Amino acid sequence: MYQPEHHREDDPGVQHALIRAHPLGLLVTAGKDGLEANPIPFVLDAAAGPKGTLRGHLARANRQWRDFDASVEALVVFQGAEAYITPSWYATKAETGKVVPTWNYAMVQAYGTLRVMDDADWLRRQVDALTQARESARAEPWQVADAPEPFVAAMLRGIVGIEIEIARIEGKWKVSQNRPEADRKGVVAGLGAEEGAAAAAMAGLVEAGGTKGGAR
Repeated sequence: MYQPEHHREDDPGVQHALIRAHPLGLLVTAGKDGLEANPIPFVLDAAAGPKGTLRGHLARANRQWRDFDASVEALVVFQGAEAYITPSWYATKAETGKVVPTWNYAMVQAYGTLRVMDDADWLRRQVDALTQARESARAEPWQVADAPEPFVAAMLRGIVGIEIEIARIEGKWKVSQNRPEADRKGVVAGLGAEEGAAAAAMAGLVEAGGTKGGAR
């Protein structure tokens, strides 16, 4: 990933926080027919390996778990907050007019060797962990055990587990760090006037991210 120094985010805690907040990663692998990509919800185990381990599952009918080249690293892309930035928000527009549109975003890319985990006990633990991660904050969280056990067993037979110990990980927070303070304030104000959670999330990142690593 192209990473100018002022956009790099190397803090593992910040990278892992984005993965947990946006767990639907794009799994990209190389196979006999070229590249293949599928969106997969992942669970991150930060304690498994020096950089953490990603665990998920694919439908058994999905050819990606059969056709990937194990000698080539898999890539998982986690997309965080993102927003279009109009130059109309920049103070510099009124001063010189020398401004152009851009797109702000926060992203993590994780690389590692993909392993297939075709084991019923492993799959049950993975599905339980994924469910707990997404349901625990609800007033009445659903759990896998709420479904009839024969039904759960049948569903598990229809999926295959995947595990990727992260060998390298890159974070990029492109949140207007390269703009003058007046322009950043204009971006925060402009995004604050927009509707939706995405604009509000990016406004928060821009407000905190005037220096490298400010997205914490």
